Amino acid sequence: MHGADARLVLGLHRSRHHRDILTAALDLGVTALDTAAPYLGFRSHAVLAERAADLLPRFTLSTKVGFFPSAGGAEHSLDPVRLRLAIERAAKELGREPDTVLLHNPERSLAGLPPADGRALLGNACATLAGAARDGLCRTWGVSSWDTRSLVMIRVEDLPPPDILMVRAGFLVGIDLLDATTVLRTAWQAGETWGMSPFGGGHRKVWEDFDPRPFLRPPHGALSRVQAAFRTAFHLPSASAMAVGTDDPGHLAQLVQALGAEVDTANVSQYLRALHGLRQS
Repeated sequence: MHGADARLVLGLHRSRHHRDILTAALDLGVTALDTAAPYLGFRSHAVLAERAADLLPRFTLSTKVGFFPSAGGAEHSLDPVRLRLAIERAAKELGREPDTVLLHNPERSLAGLPPADGRALLGNACATLAGAARDGLCRTWGVSSWDTRSLVMIRVEDLPPPDILMVRAGFLVGIDLLDATTVLRTAWQAGETWGMSPFGGGHRKVWEDFDPRPFLRPPHGALSRVQAAFRTAFHLPSASAMAVGTDDPGHLAQLVQALGAEVDTANVSQYLRALHGLRQS
């Protein structure tokens, strides 16, 4: 049994929601769990409650709202009424209030809107989640964005600031997106930053061609390239936690081990300067 470490969040995107990965996570000290209303064909909340009701109180649980079932599979909406109902439904399906509710990829509904219209739409959605937190439907709220570039185009500094901003992280994130995230979280005065998808959706061949271990301070033992990529992702951009999806307890154990490594931040800064230089050339 490992001591709890809140830096690693077990993400359930693409997960089969088997009980064994949840028990393995707890044994490894991974006590943060992240899901979303549309995961597992919009059944994630109910399946978690069915298979692991006794385990859920031992996790800090975050979920996301913003996608809704439709005839075509899923549709996105920032309608405040729908968002509020989705938050209430999540608590009922899970059998407990989630600790955190995140607005799921708001850029999907903002695409193509004039900045003023997008700002109003996003502001009302954020106010709904902030209100849900005040009403006790969750402890904290935030925004999960796959592409922060469109959010930068909106004047967010006067909107309710999220407690948590979840963004893409790691070596496979382009410099334009990393810069947009930096601008966004500064302007919005977001609380914590959480990273997600540090392996870019599982492109393992990348780590056969690229060795990120020089970004760790020695001695880093026998850590693999994947472990080094995961640990360095906490600095691309700077994040307090990282959500990673896996159904393999062995892979999860390797990620826990990687948390003990120290990142060479000077090398990370040099890498970012090189990316900026390539963009300007």
